[in-house]
Amino acid sequence: MTDSDNKDGNIPTNLRLLMVLEAMAEAGVPVTPTEVNHDLGLPKPTIHRLFSTLEAEGFIQREIDGRGYSPGLRLRKMSAGILSSLRIRTSRVAILNKLADDVGETCNIALPDRDAMVYIDRVETKWPLRIQLPVGTRVPFYCTASGKMYLSSLDRRHLRNYANSVKFEAKTPNTITSPERLIEEALKVRERGYSVDNSEFMEGMVAVAVPIVDGHGRLVSTLSVHAPDQRLMLEEAESHVDTLKAAAEQLSSLLNDV
Repeated sequence: MTDSDNKDGNIPTNLRLLMVLEAMAEAGVPVTPTEVNHDLGLPKPTIHRLFSTLEAEGFIQREIDGRGYSPGLRLRKMSAGILSSLRIRTSRVAILNKLADDVGETCNIALPDRDAMVYIDRVETKWPLRIQLPVGTRVPFYCTASGKMYLSSLDRRHLRNYANSVKFEAKTPNTITSPERLIEEALKVRERGYSVDNSEFMEGMVAVAVPIVDGHGRLVSTLSVHAPDQRLMLEEAESHVDTLKAAAEQLSSLLNDV
């Protein structure tokens, strides 16, 4: 049997699942089978069967509205694995090391993962007093610099849905615990282009984060610096924003050259 015997339109059978995932990645937001199929042009039963297969295998997952789909655990793990490939990671760590030397504090890269940010790379400060958040640590969106940076990239509908459904926990007296305040903060972050954590996740820790974006300008991950506030006040941390943004541009270029 030839490829032409297995085609609906111009898409070979063995490429359909990959093209569905590619279309979802390009969309960057939860999508329906109909929306994905707008460009693919597959028969309706075929596109729904493909979505069903991807959902059953854990590559995509249904959103709470019951209509849209977003990347599932297996796809997110695969994406993280690609971003951690040896060639990319070598360059990424070199950029992180220089940044940590320039600012003198611990620098991190984190990925959004469904309900939390996950640290995938870090370079520790040389100071003996440091805050331990090792690779693999999961931290909430609503009270961290990296998380609020991610929330600022959501459209207003998804931001509002998150703010109204998340279970807030007051990690410190400074933690935002109301939907209205979180939405207001995310919109401020979107406007100024960076986010802060003023002892909101952990007492005595400050952090600043900027986005790492893909070729379409969409947030893929975040770059942040954090430190004890007895050594680095928030205002001083914010003075490193331009340095962080320059490093984030270098990291973005690594993604776009893949």
